[in-house]
Amino acid sequence: MDLKLSSFQIGTASAFLSAFLFSTKAIFIKQAYAITSTLDATTLMVIRMASALPFFLLICWFGRHHLKNVKHKDWLLLTLTGALGYYIASWLDFYGLMFISASLERIILFLYPTFTVIASSIIFKQKLNVKVIIALILSYGGTVLVMLQEQKNLTDQHDFWLGASLVFASAVAFACYLLLTPSLIKKFGSLNLTGLSLSAACLCIFIHFITINPHPFQHLISLPSSIIWYGVGLGIFATVLPTLLLVFSIEHLGAAQSSIISSVGPVLTIFLAILFLDEHLNSIQRIGCILNVVGVMMITLSKNRLKH
Repeated sequence: MDLKLSSFQIGTASAFLSAFLFSTKAIFIKQAYAITSTLDATTLMVIRMASALPFFLLICWFGRHHLKNVKHKDWLLLTLTGALGYYIASWLDFYGLMFISASLERIILFLYPTFTVIASSIIFKQKLNVKVIIALILSYGGTVLVMLQEQKNLTDQHDFWLGASLVFASAVAFACYLLLTPSLIKKFGSLNLTGLSLSAACLCIFIHFITINPHPFQHLISLPSSIIWYGVGLGIFATVLPTLLLVFSIEHLGAAQSSIISSVGPVLTIFLAILFLDEHLNSIQRIGCILNVVGVMMITLSKNRLKH
């Protein structure tokens, strides 16, 4: 029997698989941190980016013919944008996960579309309509519910608010990255921009790591092999593959449909955290999670309508 999938089915499957793989990121990170208390965010991020860099460079190589009237200032903006979206935002996220649960981290990160809406409103001096305001109240209200319940249930509340603030800052940084990319996509192309931005981020984290470690290679060699494998898993399965699948999905479905399917991300992360990290949400946290997802979905749908 000849099984032929439609473009919609291929795009949908790619978007869902991308969301699933992105959802494993926090699980990999938390399990790596659990191996030894001496592991820090920078070291784990270096292993992740080093394992992913060859694939980013291949993307750049194959996309080198798609550059359109690129000037020196465009390269500078791309480097700064890549550093913001994939170095600063990622480092804040990795660091924040040292102090909060994977479930809460994913819920906070899921707020990034709300930041782009608020920033666009301020930059372009546009008033937020009632539906968007309600969506913002739902998403932030739901997030606060989950946060307060997690803090309440912690026996050791050491650095909880630091962790939540770091992840919140990560979401803001990534939202800023998204606001800066439209003009760059026209110059570099979507896939090529992703490869170049991630390559720039790799360079930044390598410099960061070498700066804070007098003997960087000895430090990496001294790590347990399981941490190295978690880092490689982060690079391949939680970075390269989901990124390519998301681009593939957008080509078949468009950005609007892909973003809607990707909204299952927080639910998948929570499920995986329950399965692999023994995390649990009480009834109030479940309500907060639902409010967060509904609010962000309302924002996403309203943004997509505006684009059309």
